[in-house]
Amino acid sequence: MRFFRRKIAIIVVLAYVIFSMYAAYNVFFSKRVISRVHRVVKKGSVIIDNGKGEEEWNPWEEDERAHSLVLQKRRDAFRSYQDHVAKNRPKTYKVQIWGKAAIGLYLWEHILEGPLNPADKSSQWREGEIQSGKINFSFFTGPAVVQGHVSLDTDSVVLVLNGREQQKISYSIQWLQHVQGLVQAHTVSRVAVVLLGNERCNNDWISPYLKRHGGFVDLLFLVYDSLWVNDKDIFQWPLGVATYRHFPVVTLSGQMVKTARPYLCNFLGTIYKNSSRETLMGVLKQSGMEKDCLMHVREKWLPQETVDTSRQYQMALAQSDLTLCPVGVNTECYRIYEACAYGSVPVVEDVLTPGACAVGNRSPLRLLKDAGAPFIFLKDWRELPAILERERGMNPKEKTERRMRLLEWYSGFRQQTKDKFTEVLEEAFFNIT
Repeated sequence: MRFFRRKIAIIVVLAYVIFSMYAAYNVFFSKRVISRVHRVVKKGSVIIDNGKGEEEWNPWEEDERAHSLVLQKRRDAFRSYQDHVAKNRPKTYKVQIWGKAAIGLYLWEHILEGPLNPADKSSQWREGEIQSGKINFSFFTGPAVVQGHVSLDTDSVVLVLNGREQQKISYSIQWLQHVQGLVQAHTVSRVAVVLLGNERCNNDWISPYLKRHGGFVDLLFLVYDSLWVNDKDIFQWPLGVATYRHFPVVTLSGQMVKTARPYLCNFLGTIYKNSSRETLMGVLKQSGMEKDCLMHVREKWLPQETVDTSRQYQMALAQSDLTLCPVGVNTECYRIYEACAYGSVPVVEDVLTPGACAVGNRSPLRLLKDAGAPFIFLKDWRELPAILERERGMNPKEKTERRMRLLEWYSGFRQQTKDKFTEVLEEAFFNIT
């Protein structure tokens, strides 16, 4: 019996020792494993691997997730704002203007009112840039602007040419053929031409280049009252001032506008044999009103002005209430626009000159008449003495108010021309209505 009890005691002691050793092993030598089943965590919390195969609970995870959601909402709102701005930002289109005739300067400086750099008029290369409507215009002019040396950043080009005489026409054709090559190479796809047409409206040479006749020119802006003008693809363009003689963009002072002018009228120009200009001079002499007008005439036309003659001419415009505008080869002349620039009312000989320039009762000068030009129109210079007599009876206030109306009209005319030019290009080139 005693032996049996001893044996049981030894077994108990041995079991205790084995359990103790197993417990010690688990405490000091075994890797701890955390049960996923019995751990209690907050809903939405994340278990983080610490890089040793163990996972840890992140007690700040919920705050971090809320902050992340706020940032994401802000990013989404900013992207939405950027998309809205991009969608509503006015789209701009590029058009290059190559000025290879002097009337290009009237288009750029007087109509579009664009800058030119460098300012020196004798520079070989001049350029500028301006925004009008949805079009960003860039302009290049000068003797150094030659075929193949203008860097194109658009496929839309406006070419300004001179077609008044055969030598100018030959030069213009060279440029048209150059642009035609660019069209065929798919470098240029839209083309417009601003053309100083022939004074008798004989412009058949450009007809084959027009798209309506199988050519590549989409639009034609043509000087003088041509029968071609239809306001669809051919539009009438104003002659403007004589930029080839460096007539400036005039900035008038208030004193120049309001101060009484010493002369009733002026005429500085060439007197041609058997012309209405001879009639004009005869009427002034016979009526004794020659002394009321600033007159300086010559028998031979000079293509260029000297500094002195240019200053003398501009001074005559600035000091006269009226500027006499007899017809030349065409009724429309630079003098009309130059008088407007100085607020001197043009007295226009309203007769049709020989040639193919006529469109019903509106011609001549239909572009100016349709715009409501506040000129004095006469059919015969023998009407001039009565006009000058009325001028003598006007008081300074009446003349100042009339001068202001003329200047406002001319400013509005140029703005309307700018808007029309821009709108026509927007619609024809870019389908903007």
